[in-house]
Amino acid sequence: MTGDTANGRPFGDDISPALSCDPRKRTLFGSDTYFLESLEQLGTLTADVDGFLHRHAALLLKPDAVVSRQIPTTVDWLARGGFRIVAAERTRLTRTAVRALWYFQWNLATPQRRRLADMFMDSCDALVLVVRPEADEGEAPPASVVVTERKGPTDPRARVPGQLRYEIGRYSYLLNLVHTPDEPADVARELGIHFDTGLRERVYASALAGDDKSARARELAEQLHAEVPARDLTFEPAAERLKRAVQEAEESLASGAVRDELRAARLAAWDQDGYRRLMEAIWRAGLPLDPWDVVIVGTHVLPMKRTGLGPVLDGVSVPDWQRHMAQLAVR
Repeated sequence: MTGDTANGRPFGDDISPALSCDPRKRTLFGSDTYFLESLEQLGTLTADVDGFLHRHAALLLKPDAVVSRQIPTTVDWLARGGFRIVAAERTRLTRTAVRALWYFQWNLATPQRRRLADMFMDSCDALVLVVRPEADEGEAPPASVVVTERKGPTDPRARVPGQLRYEIGRYSYLLNLVHTPDEPADVARELGIHFDTGLRERVYASALAGDDKSARARELAEQLHAEVPARDLTFEPAAERLKRAVQEAEESLASGAVRDELRAARLAAWDQDGYRRLMEAIWRAGLPLDPWDVVIVGTHVLPMKRTGLGPVLDGVSVPDWQRHMAQLAVR
């Protein structure tokens, strides 16, 4: 059992080392309701819980992937990479869901990043894909670890050709379009966040059946595209639209400090510092501007990461898991 409370009783379950190579994560997840509910439900559907979570990965195509129309590109990338989509369902990234998903990392998020995320994450449904490798590679690292590595980093400057995030758009730190759970334990936990009991059972049953669900993924993408208009997520057009919208707003405001600050900030918006000043003026004035343009500009010019801190739980790499698997093999 995990840890001891003041009265000497454990506060969580012991988590299989096959699900995470991070002892701290295993301790924290041992008392995490999302993880436990999902794992318990999976255990009613298969006797090989560890094996299922080792063989399967998940991808979350966020609203920025929906409006930029990059879900079909992702489906194609998965097929080329030898991954079969075995389940696909819509989900809604509410404020609560966002904080649950990144609970162990968002201690690093700045207030500006959290505010920008709230402006677009719940703007439309997102899409969850569960995938598994077409070929069984025996002693390969978990599928989730492999997919996360091939997906590419959060920083657009560090992405390279062949990575998913390179192919679907190098927009900004926050507008990265796709998220993947880091390792098997995270796959279970995040499916526990996205879906209630009934829908999660359908996802697990579909994945256990193993049929190719790429057509369903494309069908759901078409539904989402029909519901929300396409958007260009590049900085320059959004910045120009934002400045025009601010200028129009100025004309409707009475003369005074707010109008003067907006005008001065708009005229100074030619570099990162200038656009940052404009964003701050917009928020102080409470202007109801196009949220996507605010998000696109804000993610380029506002601070996204608090400095001097580490995440509660950090990511893991393929080499981390290779070492972990070697240690498990000699136990």
